[in-house]
Amino acid sequence: MKKLRTFIITTLLALTIVVSACQTGCYRGAGDDKVRIGLLMSMTGDTANFGISSSNAIRMAADAVNQTGGINGKQIELLLQDDRSDATEAANIATRFVSQDGVHAIIGEVGSSRTLAAAPIAQNAKIPMLTPSSTNPDVTRKGNYIFRSCFIDTVQGPAMAQFAAKSLKTKRAALMIDRRNDYSTGLEKPITDIYVSLGGQIVITQSYQAGDQDFNAQITSIKGANPEVIFVPGYYGDVALIAKQARDKGLTAPLIGGDGWDSPSLYQIGGAALDGSYFTNHYSPYDLDPRVQKFVKDYQSRYGTVPDALAATGYDAALIMFDAIKRANSLDGAAIRDALAATKNFPGVTGTVTFNENRDAVKPIMMIKIEPGGKFVLAERMEVEGAAKPAVSQSQTL
Repeated sequence: MKKLRTFIITTLLALTIVVSACQTGCYRGAGDDKVRIGLLMSMTGDTANFGISSSNAIRMAADAVNQTGGINGKQIELLLQDDRSDATEAANIATRFVSQDGVHAIIGEVGSSRTLAAAPIAQNAKIPMLTPSSTNPDVTRKGNYIFRSCFIDTVQGPAMAQFAAKSLKTKRAALMIDRRNDYSTGLEKPITDIYVSLGGQIVITQSYQAGDQDFNAQITSIKGANPEVIFVPGYYGDVALIAKQARDKGLTAPLIGGDGWDSPSLYQIGGAALDGSYFTNHYSPYDLDPRVQKFVKDYQSRYGTVPDALAATGYDAALIMFDAIKRANSLDGAAIRDALAATKNFPGVTGTVTFNENRDAVKPIMMIKIEPGGKFVLAERMEVEGAAKPAVSQSQTL
């Protein structure tokens, strides 16, 4: 009986060790029957619109692939987690993905601050992570397992500055920067450097924090500096309030921002105060490219709304990741990483995507004008060093 008891205890202990080890290792074995993708998204909080539209498009892409047999015969399983637009929670979820859920890859986050918090965890676990829309240059510097399928701030920022200096022919600019947001602070330097190099002057810089409601002190200072254009590289909710309060104070200079503006909520909150302002963006849903039109039709049919740019970047990121896993013909993290790095001329709805040596996407960029009634019109296709030259199309109103 004593020997039997010892045998049982030893066996149970061994099983416990195996189960514990499998929490990180066995899930990613060659015998897996599913491709597990962790979706790190802000489904609630300040940038919920972005997380919702991105995850919607990613799910649409996954369903389409699964309906045609999956990836190398394996179905895609999406594990969606809401980080509530919070960097600490994003890091917690990334830890859960790699230590408990055994994901083979991660898509996300949409915002730079959350991606920067989660990226080191994915890198340490050697799990490939692809962000659809985090433009801060530091994101991919976190390691060789971290990729992005959008343009970066060192392309987006110069595009804003180039447009303000050359197309709008301005010489005096103000900056409004969210000091707690890596997206906003990451755009400050490239905007400043290029605008000054083109003969412009930054006459004043003011700061705010995401979620602020009163910007009157900053706007009063900006008005006193008499700028011809105001750069506001922030997110849609704050930008809309800044625009309203700027117009209330009598400031008429156009505002210029980045892809963080692209949300239906922007005009719903800011209204006519945004008329005549501009922002950089990833694509136009009215582009006549057949890939774009099919994506817009499918998304609108499924979700009842025209897809915004973050839906488009999410869709492209998903298909790029799925294509890399297929080419890797393996669920091993290193094999997927290598396949991602080898991505060249991928035909996405936001343009043809190629990863450079820094794992950043080389691709097109567009400048959008906001017209009365909330119409988003393609103002100019920007050609900036480091960005792919856009293909000619017949894009009209966004």
